[in-house]
Amino acid sequence: MAESSETPERSGRDYLKQLLSDRNQYPDRIAGIDERICRTFERKVAILVLDMCGFSRLTIEYGIIHYLAMIRQMEVAATPAVIDNGGQVIKQEADNLFAIFDDPKHALEGALDIFRAIDAVNEVVPDERDIYGSIGIGYGDTLVIGDEDLFGVEMNLASKLGEDLAEKREILITPAAYQSLPANRYACKPVRFSISGLELKAYSFEKKLLVGK
Repeated sequence: MAESSETPERSGRDYLKQLLSDRNQYPDRIAGIDERICRTFERKVAILVLDMCGFSRLTIEYGIIHYLAMIRQMEVAATPAVIDNGGQVIKQEADNLFAIFDDPKHALEGALDIFRAIDAVNEVVPDERDIYGSIGIGYGDTLVIGDEDLFGVEMNLASKLGEDLAEKREILITPAAYQSLPANRYACKPVRFSISGLELKAYSFEKKLLVGK
C-alpha cells in the first residue's frame, strides 16, 4: 500500500485533476505522474456501497420531497454504524452512501449494523417511510480522494453489486473482499451474474457463525 507524503491541500480533487492534466499533456512523464498519483492517493481499503431500494415507486407514489427525507433518515441511521466500526463515510450521492474501512471484516460488520439501525427506524416510522437497502463490499487498492471520492476496480465492483445486483437487505461481497474475511466467521453463498457479456462472481452473506463451535 502506498503511503501519502503529500500535504492535505495536495490530497484533494483539484490536485488529482492537475496531475491528470499533466499526464495528458506530457506523455513522456506518464510513469512518474502515475507514481505520484499512487503515492498521494492509493490506499488498500474495504469499500461499502449502500443503495436504497424503491426510488421510482416511492417518488411516484409520495413525491420527491418524501423520498429526500427518507434519504436523510438513511444517512442519519447509517453514518454512526459506519463510524462505530472504524469506517469513514466518503460521500453520499442521491440515495447511495459510500464508505471505507481498513478491512472487509469491519465493512461487513458495518453493513450488518446499518441494517440493524434501519430496522430500528422502521419500527417507529409509518409504513410509507420504511427504509430498505442493499449493500456491496469490495477490497483492494483504491484511489481515495480526501473525503470527496473513490476510484478503483473494487470500488466499481462494490457499486455494481450494491446498486444493481443485490436484492433488498442483501449484502454482496467481491471475491477479493471475501478471501480477506476471517476464516470460519461468516457463512456466505457463492453467486454468479452475467451482465452485458461480463461474468461476475460474488458472495452473498447468509449469517454469522458461532466462533469456537
